[in-house]
Amino acid sequence: MTAVRPERGVPEEMGEPDGWSVYEPAPEQTLQLRLPPTEPDRAAIPGPDDGAGRRRAQGPVGLRAGTGRRRASGRAQGARPPRPKERKRVVLARVMGELFISLGVVMLLFVSYQLWWTNVVADNAANAAGKKLEQQWAQPAAPSTDGTTPAPPTTFEPGKGFAIIHIPKLDLTYPIAEGTNKQQVLDKGLVGHYTGTAMPSDQAGNFSVAAHRTTHGQPFREIGKLVPGDKIVVETATAYYTYEVAGGIPETPPSNVSVIQPVPKGSPFTAPGRYLTMTTCTPEFSARGRLIVFGKMVDERPRSQGQPEALTGQH
Repeated sequence: MTAVRPERGVPEEMGEPDGWSVYEPAPEQTLQLRLPPTEPDRAAIPGPDDGAGRRRAQGPVGLRAGTGRRRASGRAQGARPPRPKERKRVVLARVMGELFISLGVVMLLFVSYQLWWTNVVADNAANAAGKKLEQQWAQPAAPSTDGTTPAPPTTFEPGKGFAIIHIPKLDLTYPIAEGTNKQQVLDKGLVGHYTGTAMPSDQAGNFSVAAHRTTHGQPFREIGKLVPGDKIVVETATAYYTYEVAGGIPETPPSNVSVIQPVPKGSPFTAPGRYLTMTTCTPEFSARGRLIVFGKMVDERPRSQGQPEALTGQH
């Protein structure tokens, strides 16, 4: 066999003829093709015009982020965002403002309800109660089993209307009901009779009544204008009872119940008689004290004889 010289890659027997150069391939050529060198990245190689090229590629100066010109422009236009603490203060101020506005609306509605709407409701209830009494009085009493006419009752259930009070000087007419319960009587625009005090028909005693001075119909709002000599008439199913004002107390504590005694303390009366005591809150829009007006009965007239002079204006 012919031996081959591995280092030269040619047969040994052939020798090395003249004109041949020994072929010794480079090591890398024995494994892979030699590729041409890669073209240099022109963008990565800085040149003399490198700064200007980047600026052209990035666009106009005013639009490049982070430039001093843009920052100056933002400050000039007031585009600085608010700080977190400032945002919290703004939100808090807005919430407080809305809260105060809501409270103001609620207070306005409450005052309107107290000073206006309660009067409307109470006046309607009082008018209905007065008409009901007048209708009852206009109907003849049914005879009893023995053929006699029964006497009218002298006591009444709480809340039951039984009389009408007239104050000509104040052009005031309101029903009177038994008791002084606020929800059952006074808030309905009625004048309440102090349970346990005398009735107008009693031959001695102090017929004592109370009513609101403000709100809920305010029947006794102007009784402070009454002076001695003014007349007050109490109308019942059987008679008219006329009282004449004799004095009063401008303000006394709510606990002063002595003014409704049979001979009222603080009045000009010193002996038993047929008296009237009217009470209401004072000053206006307050329950701090009680305003008192005293009267003495000066006339009793059966309904069959018609209205008294105090109501007709005839003398």
